[in-house]
Amino acid sequence: MTRLLRLLSVCSLLLTASSQAEHVIVTGGPALRQWENKRVPQDRHDHWWANFIRASTVRMDEIHQVYGADAPIVWMVYQPGYQTRGLEDKVSYTQRISDLATKYHAKLIWVTSGGSLIQAINTRPAEAITTFDFFGHSNRYAFMLDYSNDVVGVSIAWLHERDLPRIHAAAFARNALCKSWGCHTGESMSSAWKRAIGIPLEGAVGATNYTCVGQGQLPSVSGTWAR
Repeated sequence: MTRLLRLLSVCSLLLTASSQAEHVIVTGGPALRQWENKRVPQDRHDHWWANFIRASTVRMDEIHQVYGADAPIVWMVYQPGYQTRGLEDKVSYTQRISDLATKYHAKLIWVTSGGSLIQAINTRPAEAITTFDFFGHSNRYAFMLDYSNDVVGVSIAWLHERDLPRIHAAAFARNALCKSWGCHTGESMSSAWKRAIGIPLEGAVGATNYTCVGQGQLPSVSGTWAR
């Protein structure tokens, strides 16, 4: 009887953990064309406003296929970038994103800075984050939530590797799968993430390429993926 009770207790804990599991996707904002069109063609970014949005929904499809149609997705999106790009293009991209969140059964959380992103992550239940994905501009030291939107070629909102100790590691499951789909993350930030959070962050050594996301594929890397 004691062994049976212990087994039932373990099963109950596993079911509780499973019910709290969440899949967090963080999506950075696009550049403005008024800035990017001033650059030489090979250095221009974000011709399509939805590079990071489409990549995020491709990942949502993958999560639903692997973890089930009811897998809870928490979508954290940098709102200011889509507001300003929407004004430039005369389209309400924030409404489109809200509609996509409804379509993909994702809980949408708008973030406005690195600090608000940290707060959004820290408010997740303990050990809930089962997968974590970042889609956006980045360099070897930071997720750039904004890039070439407020100032040409400059980021005004980011999550730097120095900020990672402010994230509550307890929000992540001990075997969480974390990946950055931005450029160069695997060259420094991945190791800083492991030190701060205690779990690996797969990142790119080299640049990532989003030209394939319109065909329903996740971004590729010009170099290699590393942890």
